[in-house]
Amino acid sequence: MEFRPTGLFQVEELKRGQPRRPPAPFRFQLLKWIGNKQRFAHEIISYFPDSYGTYFEPFLGSGAVLGSLAPTSAIASDILKPLAEIWITLQNDPLALKQWYADRWRQFMSGNRQEVYERIKASYNRSANAADLIFLARACYGGVVRFRQADGYMSTPIGVHQPITPDSFNHRVDLWRERTSETTFLHSDFEPVMEQAQAGDVVYCDPPYVHSQAILYGAQTFSLERLFAAIARCKKRGVYVLLSIDGIKKSGQQQCRLPIPPGLFERQALVNCGRSMLRRFQMEGESLPQEVVHDRLLLTW
Repeated sequence: MEFRPTGLFQVEELKRGQPRRPPAPFRFQLLKWIGNKQRFAHEIISYFPDSYGTYFEPFLGSGAVLGSLAPTSAIASDILKPLAEIWITLQNDPLALKQWYADRWRQFMSGNRQEVYERIKASYNRSANAADLIFLARACYGGVVRFRQADGYMSTPIGVHQPITPDSFNHRVDLWRERTSETTFLHSDFEPVMEQAQAGDVVYCDPPYVHSQAILYGAQTFSLERLFAAIARCKKRGVYVLLSIDGIKKSGQQQCRLPIPPGLFERQALVNCGRSMLRRFQMEGESLPQEVVHDRLLLTW
């Protein structure tokens, strides 16, 4: 497959998609996570086909689209093992998930919060695990879980907000467990999961973004070209694929150029994501009104 750069509006085959009426938003995040699609997951879902088989989400992250969709049949996965284990534990042992969070929240609230946060972060960095990550994701700055490229060290500082209470977290666990009761969670790279999709299934891909997320987990080794090849195989089998990827940055002033293979996608839409949380993190919390971002949503049908 040949890859050559194209601009946002330079692919003649791409046309603006016409969405169906969006479902009602689902507002309860289980995880805070960079790139979280919770606020506009319902808009993304509105572009899904009217009927389909199994739903696949091979870059699960915070699971925003999965939770909003509440599918009757789904397979969801992530390459980050501690993150995948959070979702597997949600399904298999929700009481353990609640206890992990409550134990760390109580330590955090009863001591020096900075010191407790650094202690939990150090525990995670000694041995990456789901129990520490579930609290760090809710307590770190803006959910920007970033990792040092050399060794995977989680480096995000403490957030300025107060993490939600165990009661609030427990409520979210119960909601999410119900909404994902028909989902199989896997720790996996995206390719083996996408290869399971058959004609009439839907795959939604939300990979690390080329232009903005190099500091995030998995982004250093992620290959967009490999993903495009997997999408092409899915399309050939009759699978519906949607891809969220870089679109317009800096409030419309910068169009992100990507090596999109000609003919792979049939339609596109732009999703307003608001101000970039990653840029706010990098610029020490400034509001940055000039940093409004629009994601590109590409569809294979």
